[in-house]
Amino acid sequence: MCGYAMAPMATDLTCLFATTAGTGLCIASANTFNQLMEAPYDAQMSRTRNRVLVRKVISPLHAASFGTITGILGVGILSAMVNPLTAILGASNIVLYTCIYTPMKRVSIVNTWIGSIVGAIPPMMGWAACTNSLDLGAWVLGSILYAWQFPHFNSLAWNMRYDYTKAGYHMMVNANPALNSRVSLRYSLLLFPLCYIIPYIEMTTWWFALDSTIINSGLLLGAFRFWKNSNDKTARDLFFGSLIHLPVILALMMAHKKNWRTDNQKYDLEDISDTELKNITK
Repeated sequence: MCGYAMAPMATDLTCLFATTAGTGLCIASANTFNQLMEAPYDAQMSRTRNRVLVRKVISPLHAASFGTITGILGVGILSAMVNPLTAILGASNIVLYTCIYTPMKRVSIVNTWIGSIVGAIPPMMGWAACTNSLDLGAWVLGSILYAWQFPHFNSLAWNMRYDYTKAGYHMMVNANPALNSRVSLRYSLLLFPLCYIIPYIEMTTWWFALDSTIINSGLLLGAFRFWKNSNDKTARDLFFGSLIHLPVILALMMAHKKNWRTDNQKYDLEDISDTELKNITK
């Protein structure tokens, strides 16, 4: 929704609702197939052992049917009621999550970088839904979501590291704990310049640069402590800090958004001749 709200176009509530519904259905489809594929391994992890497929509350056939139906409906809604570009992004995210990210978790730590792409695409879908394009603003929004996921997920993974090992997942936190915390710190730092690009390309006022610096500094402090001394407490602090960080950053971004419509209307008035302007104001 933030991607749609930040796009430089007039808001169409029908399109917004269709985008939200279609994106939600695509996410439901991807998550369903993910849990279907990982049910035997989820049973070995404390965080996931109570999922419905693990407890056999529903059958694999029901799950596969639900995943297929929600995927078709989600992409169909985006294609018919939004635009083909947004539908392609939605379909691509389903494929990326289920066919690349999910199996790669058992092969290589690169899965974390692939999974972060999955999380970066939804705001780009919102932008594409509004503009039918992927302008620089869409890529910056996606990059912010991409970078945020490393301190978020790597701190979560720290307290799940023994479960990941038991279930046979190849995660950064198991293969190289020092890299796990170092990557969290690096991407927390990256959030600063990414947020500064937002006012630079005139998506927001420069007040967002100031506000985002304060919020990003809080996340960076947590990431620094996690890097300096990785333990359950610093990981937990960073994880919960990331849960607060993202909605606050996005809310501030929308609060400081420049009034594109007003600016465009001013430019339009400058192009109107004096005679036409008098007729309009009569």
